[in-house]
Amino acid sequence: MSENQGLSLRERTRNAIRDQIAQVAIVMFDEQGFDETTVDQIAVAVGISSRSFFRYFGAKEDVILGDPMIYGEPVRASLAENIGTMPIWDAMRAAFGPVVARTEEDPDWTLRATRVMISTPTLRARNTEKHLAWLKVLEPLVADALKGSDNTRIFQARAITLAALTCLDVTSAEWVRRDGAVGNGQLLDEAFAFLKPVALTA
Repeated sequence: MSENQGLSLRERTRNAIRDQIAQVAIVMFDEQGFDETTVDQIAVAVGISSRSFFRYFGAKEDVILGDPMIYGEPVRASLAENIGTMPIWDAMRAAFGPVVARTEEDPDWTLRATRVMISTPTLRARNTEKHLAWLKVLEPLVADALKGSDNTRIFQARAITLAALTCLDVTSAEWVRRDGAVGNGQLLDEAFAFLKPVALTA
């Protein structure tokens, strides 16, 4: 996979083991429930010790939602590239391309993970924290592309960015509700089309 390019053999091996643990854990979370599944159960299923689990994940929650900027940085980079060449709202949609690509890469696994996240209050809270982290890096890019006073640009940029992140959340919930019958990218396109503000199409 491209994410392993440039990594040492040791790092690639670590990533492969981490992915293996995550694959098993996600299925268990989805079938048994997140809170009902213990680290000990995951470790037994994978064939490692519980201590070894924590070499790869700081907490059980990290299997679903780890470093918020793993995808936040590609989203930021995409927005930075596109925001000067297309309408702001369209640039926001394009920025989520890396997120959609991840769902298409392994839709079954991602659907399971999303279903677990939506159905678990602690994970939903962590997902909100993730989006707040994204807000901090996306909002300044949007503000720089707007006109008006500093206060006006910051206010509008926050409204636009949070609306876009809400589209992402609503799409994830709808994707799960339809059990993946309609593509995540198609649903995200529809959500953005519903809210496309006339003022940002020029």
